[in-house]
Amino acid sequence: MQKMLMDVDTGIDDALAIAYATSLPHVELVGITTTYGMAPVEYSYRNTCKILEYAGADVPVRKGADKPLQRSRTYSGRIHGTDGMGNTLGHVNETVSTQSAVDFMIEQIYKYKSELTIVATAPLTNLALAIAKAPEIVDMVGSVVIMGGAVMTPGNVTKFAEANIIIDPEAANIVFGSTLPLTMVGLDVTRKTLLTTRDVERWKEKDGKLGKSLAPCTQFYLDAYKELHPYLQGCALHDPLAVGVAAYPDLVQTVPMFIRVDLEEDALGRTTEDLHREGSAQPNTKVCVQVDADRFMKDFFHRIG
Repeated sequence: MQKMLMDVDTGIDDALAIAYATSLPHVELVGITTTYGMAPVEYSYRNTCKILEYAGADVPVRKGADKPLQRSRTYSGRIHGTDGMGNTLGHVNETVSTQSAVDFMIEQIYKYKSELTIVATAPLTNLALAIAKAPEIVDMVGSVVIMGGAVMTPGNVTKFAEANIIIDPEAANIVFGSTLPLTMVGLDVTRKTLLTTRDVERWKEKDGKLGKSLAPCTQFYLDAYKELHPYLQGCALHDPLAVGVAAYPDLVQTVPMFIRVDLEEDALGRTTEDLHREGSAQPNTKVCVQVDADRFMKDFFHRIG
């Protein structure tokens, strides 16, 4: 049984990723840590708990960072709604106090060591803070699959940068600059896994509780994509693909690289190959460059429908 810890900013595509992870028979989701990103951390925490309720899954959830390491974060609500779930859940009325996400993450790494896969589908603040607090974990964890970045394709926030990276580029640079065993599931592959309006209509037509529960917020996500990225003819399953790659590594072809994150303002958040990295013979990041999109999409809809 594969042990998986998710680090999320739930977010509609995070919600779909969580639902997918809970459905995989060979995956044990040992916990979920939450952070800010697509909505404030109070919302991502609440949203995560709600998705687990929809899925009928009993998984520990911990609340983490509420802002980037050095920057501020504002929320437009344009893609995920002001509540992070397409305005389907509304405002948070109370904050639940829990064990720190960073401490929980470190605890799980110590517990499972090389058996653990971390799937990070949010700004990398929690992971960077965990490295700062317990730097030894970089040599303990089995693998870290990151949804973020773009190497051979334009960004989705600027022409260079993908959202999860540019929200906290300093944290991303710490993570990519570490010796963690990373797999980067970036826009190079996630834009090839598209959910369409017809797919959501099928969820509404079926009797499955999970698909029906996810359909309203997913429609909001689709409508935002129609406005912002009409050429894609659907919305990208960014975060679910990261779960898919963690569970089925042979879904993708990868190229080994050292990755650096640009911190200069004119190219902030750009993820590029670092040709000058020293101190290691082998690159620590597998950059996904091709994906078996049909196989992934069939499995995703089989499990969520």
